[in-house]
Amino acid sequence: MNKKPPETATVQALHPLPGQADRLLRALEWKVIRRLDGLLQGDYRTLVRGSGLDLADLREYQPHDDVRHIDWNVTARLNAPHVRVFTEDREMSAWFLLDLSPSIHFGPQGHAKRDILTGFVAVLARLLTRHGNRVGALLYGTGRDGVRAVDAVLPPRSSRAQVLQLMHQLLQPATGQPAGGTQLGVLLQAGLGAIRRRSTVFVVSDFISAPGWDKPLAQLAQRHDVVAVRLFDPLELELPDLGLVLLRDAETGEQLQVDTHDQGFRQRFARLAAEREATLRAGLAAAGADTLELRTDDDLIDALLRFMDLRQRRAGPRLRAFQPTPRPPAVHAAG
Repeated sequence: MNKKPPETATVQALHPLPGQADRLLRALEWKVIRRLDGLLQGDYRTLVRGSGLDLADLREYQPHDDVRHIDWNVTARLNAPHVRVFTEDREMSAWFLLDLSPSIHFGPQGHAKRDILTGFVAVLARLLTRHGNRVGALLYGTGRDGVRAVDAVLPPRSSRAQVLQLMHQLLQPATGQPAGGTQLGVLLQAGLGAIRRRSTVFVVSDFISAPGWDKPLAQLAQRHDVVAVRLFDPLELELPDLGLVLLRDAETGEQLQVDTHDQGFRQRFARLAAEREATLRAGLAAAGADTLELRTDDDLIDALLRFMDLRQRRAGPRLRAFQPTPRPPAVHAAG
């Protein structure tokens, strides 16, 4: 008899929380956010992009302008090409689509992929809420009631309490029994349905999943500003020589004993891992999402600086194209 999937739990109220989340957030605020403030001098504008564009000005077309911004009605009326200049609405909601399936627990103690996910999400969420942005989240994959599904939804809010609520969810111990492999497409489809207003969407996962996630990711990227945060451990790419090792599939419970002393086996493992890497990166590139890779041995501050550098490089041409032109006198948009 088929089991009925559990209903998604929506977190509506911010209840008093145990001290673990608050202690961890205070530590991250002191060790990470404080240092980032010093390095970036408080400039976090590249973290999110505005939810829309407001028409700020009209001016004559210049050779370096984007022809897509030509206003053809004004051009015909004035008998000279004119372009529209926009400013970006900075009020923003950010959503975290979080894959918490069992493979996320892989990695060194204290530095597993789940630990990296928790630290990255906590710091980013706090930076965003501290600057007035709202953050929400969809949590997937704990295997509650034996079904891998979206387990909780946190509607977007802007407060430190919201970050604590999210961290409280992330710090819950895994209790679900093996419930088959990850279907990342389920999480992405849920994001398509839940996120109505244009937002910045962080998809945080190791992308160890059944096929089919690339299409909904591309659909998300068409509607929103999407960042794919890919988590991985170096051992997933290349096995060391450890002799006989018992491997266990965290998602299905299947066990297999392998001889890692066998050089041919390690080479086949590395070759298959490289093929999977190529397929994964091709899928992420085709989806049109920004991609940040986080290793389990990454320094969190270095990872966040890499992310902000990526955002700055990607945002630069776009922000130049939409730079408003003050009047008077008329000033040409930066090239």
